[in-house]
Amino acid sequence: MPELPEVETVRRGLTKLVEGSTIKSVDVLYPKMVNLPPKDFENALKGKKIDRIDRRGKYLLIRLSDHLTIVSHLRMEGKYDVELDGAPLDKHTHVVFHLTDGRELRYNDTRKFGRMNLVDTGTEMSVAGLKTIGPEPTEQALTLDYMTAIFKKSRKVIKPFLLDQSNIAGLGNIYANEVLWLSKINPKQPVNSLKPAQIKRLRKNIITEIQMAIDGHGTTVHSYSTAYGEAGNFQNHLNVYGKQGEPCPRCGTKIVKIKLAQRGTHYCPKCQPLRGEKHE
Repeated sequence: MPELPEVETVRRGLTKLVEGSTIKSVDVLYPKMVNLPPKDFENALKGKKIDRIDRRGKYLLIRLSDHLTIVSHLRMEGKYDVELDGAPLDKHTHVVFHLTDGRELRYNDTRKFGRMNLVDTGTEMSVAGLKTIGPEPTEQALTLDYMTAIFKKSRKVIKPFLLDQSNIAGLGNIYANEVLWLSKINPKQPVNSLKPAQIKRLRKNIITEIQMAIDGHGTTVHSYSTAYGEAGNFQNHLNVYGKQGEPCPRCGTKIVKIKLAQRGTHYCPKCQPLRGEKHE
């Protein structure tokens, strides 16, 4: 599933490719992909200009003229590309935006899980998923005071807690594995058992890792690609995700994979021991 760095990379690519373009017409080929009847969605977008493309967490916010916004969630396999008008369609292309300059912005999704919600600009935070979204993992938004407060309240284990978008926006399975390894925290550690120094270290690693992944154009594990059709390259810098049975880069112990909250979870049993509250 594309996480924040991958979605931010797509946003930057689309900004370069289609910002300022005008939509001539739209073809919705899979009706469940959009929140309106297909014809209503198509008619509402005719003649609209793509003013800019923003992002909040894992959601793209495609800002259009006349105060409209498309909230686009890529889910597991969604991706955008730009082709010349009339080029053969991929079988997994589900929405086509015909642009007045002779190009097409196409949304492709092998799983068909992605969704587009057309809403009035200013109401996008009422869309499910955005209603309760937590702060962005940046120095300014993700404050130590905020993290300390939410960690103190929760008895959940840390890995699923980090995946909950209402706590921190944009973290998914890959980067949750990575930041916990960097912070030497066991993925099953209860959230409220973490000491202030651990929370401080975790915050720093979240902010740094996400920015490094953005700089590396995201991580390609399955089918992710940028808006230019290129793979990300941050997968070359992963320490534990997908590395089960390989030596830990820090201590040499074999990386272990377990299932935690139905997600594959990778960690080093030596570097990330599970500690009791009284012995932390």
